[in-house]
Amino acid sequence: APVITVLGDDPLTLPVGTAFTDPGATALDETDGTVEVTAEGAVNTTVPGSYTITYSATDAAGNTGTATRTVNVVDVTAPLITVAGDNPLYLPVGAAFNDPGVSAFDAIDGDVAVQTAGTVDTATRGTYVLTYNATDAAGNEATATREVIVRSGAAQFFAVQFGMTNVDLSVDSDGDGVANLMEYAFGT
Repeated sequence: APVITVLGDDPLTLPVGTAFTDPGATALDETDGTVEVTAEGAVNTTVPGSYTITYSATDAAGNTGTATRTVNVVDVTAPLITVAGDNPLYLPVGAAFNDPGVSAFDAIDGDVAVQTAGTVDTATRGTYVLTYNATDAAGNEATATREVIVRSGAAQFFAVQFGMTNVDLSVDSDGDGVANLMEYAFGT
């Protein structure tokens, strides 16, 4: 039978969504020389999995040789994490913190669970970071963060009164220990 040589990588690995172009194969027969090769099998690059392409070649005497190529379609894209609400999120000292939440979506797996790490101490002024992680079934991991800034309650009150959102309440341009927003609110 003809001897088939599979060209290119075997196994061949492709990311999901990548176009598959078969590198092909060649066949050489001791008597007939180069023989035509036919390929059978399909690769669906939109669905992760292992696919097989079978090559065959038949010489003039009717002897048939075969060979195969494995094509692995793999998910290499991490989920997309969407952080809901303000980021950074400003809170007055002593306020209750309720995480507005996050969601994660993966093109292959759909909705993916999200793990949250970090804490917010609303009794203590400061900047706190919450870290969100989501991992799809293929092991691709995504990370996102949210800053929660706990500031003086009075400054937060005035920010709300003046309709200001996403304002850094700690800015003190003149370095006198009073936030600019407080000075503005009191007309100083």
